[in-house]
Amino acid sequence: MALTGPSLAFTAALVLLAYLIGSVPFAVVVSKLMGLQDPRSYGSGNPGATNVLRTGNKTAAALTLLGDAAKGWFAVWLAEQLAPGITPAALACVVVAAFLGHLYPIFLGFKGGKGVATALGVLVAIQPWLAVATAATWLIIAVFFRYSSLAALVAAFFAPVYYVFGSGLAWYAQPPLGIALAIIGVLLFYRHRANITRLIQGTESRIGGGKSKK
Repeated sequence: MALTGPSLAFTAALVLLAYLIGSVPFAVVVSKLMGLQDPRSYGSGNPGATNVLRTGNKTAAALTLLGDAAKGWFAVWLAEQLAPGITPAALACVVVAAFLGHLYPIFLGFKGGKGVATALGVLVAIQPWLAVATAATWLIIAVFFRYSSLAALVAAFFAPVYYVFGSGLAWYAQPPLGIALAIIGVLLFYRHRANITRLIQGTESRIGGGKSKK
């Protein structure tokens, strides 16, 4: 009888590999290679592109953003290449593992970033047009409201919605992947809980400016 997907042991190995790939701290790596201060030692202390940008080095921030997105894409792509018959459920586990790697990286004592760029990379791997729609949502909110965190939260909410309602039109949704996207959305909201508090209080920093005057 032909197998319909990888064995449980091989699936577990793929999930672990995805987590390790997601754990690569590009903010720290890029900063070290470019002779910059460790991003965990200034600003928000968050090892992500937004905090790296606080150094004023846009190149370092861009490379961090690209690296964090690329690792999300690569982890999912690699699993599909190593296990061509991988089931949607197994792939969903890989997706969540790669994202968790960024949030709780083993290489940084399980203290990672907020995961926006990595989530985008995962979306590209799942369905490029879904990534485009989600990124467009982020951009629209960011331009009109000038809050990066609010844009991320709105995009995180709509990503699984787009995935479900776009099925049959631009792609065909797989329930396990839809659940994985919902889990990522919940985790993004959890990681942005301090930002949510500041948004409610009117003290969240705006894009290209200071804190709200409210």
